[in-house]
Amino acid sequence: MSLTNEQVKELADSLWSAEETHNFIPPLTDSYPELSADDAYRVQEQVLQYRLSSGRKVVGKKVGLTSVAMQKMLGIDTPDYGMIFDNMVLNDGAEVAFDSLQQPRVEPEITFFLKKTLKGPDVTVEDVIEATDYVVASLEVVGSRVADWKIKLADTIADNASHMAAVIGSLKVDASEIDLVNEGLIFEKNGEEISRGTGAAVLDNPAKAVAWCANKLGEYGVPLNAGEFVMPGALVGMTPVSRGDLVVAKFDNLGSVSIKFV
Repeated sequence: MSLTNEQVKELADSLWSAEETHNFIPPLTDSYPELSADDAYRVQEQVLQYRLSSGRKVVGKKVGLTSVAMQKMLGIDTPDYGMIFDNMVLNDGAEVAFDSLQQPRVEPEITFFLKKTLKGPDVTVEDVIEATDYVVASLEVVGSRVADWKIKLADTIADNASHMAAVIGSLKVDASEIDLVNEGLIFEKNGEEISRGTGAAVLDNPAKAVAWCANKLGEYGVPLNAGEFVMPGALVGMTPVSRGDLVVAKFDNLGSVSIKFV
């Protein structure tokens, strides 16, 4: 049974308050154990309206839960999506106040900047490559307004797919001139290697995740707009961070990108 509009607003209000006050809330699925993905996206949309009303602007989209490991952890077989706002975008080498974030973790991604609008249904990998202006190395800072990251699928969807910030690398590469599937990286924290991965970890091809996002948003009549960017998912697992940590992703052909928490 779907949530009423009043129930959607109740959940959205709790998430928005947690974001504004930097407090944490219990899982939404504690109050509504049967909270569906569709209703969770309704909650996300309501919080989106609060952000827009506060003067923020959507500049991109993110895809989450693209790895087999994350999907198994949550008992699902599909990714999710969230919105990226202008106040969430950082340049390579940015120093970020740790206290401005909520339970932050970091993951490396290959981000697609679009020169053509994509709108589902039926968007293909080939369509994505054709519509892409360039790709860059990037880091996504994820976090959770839900205490202790005790999330189920509906919790992370409602919480804007757990997005906190996007760190964008400076080297722009033509998407058609790089092997997105086999593009590798070394992920480091404080000078020590954490993990290695390739683009194949992202739904077998990061461009496939962008196509999924276009087609999923197309169900709601929402496009991936020219001029926006899409973060398609992580090449390796996310790593928790603390104040003072320096996180770096070193890609084979996309250069490196870093963030420091101060």
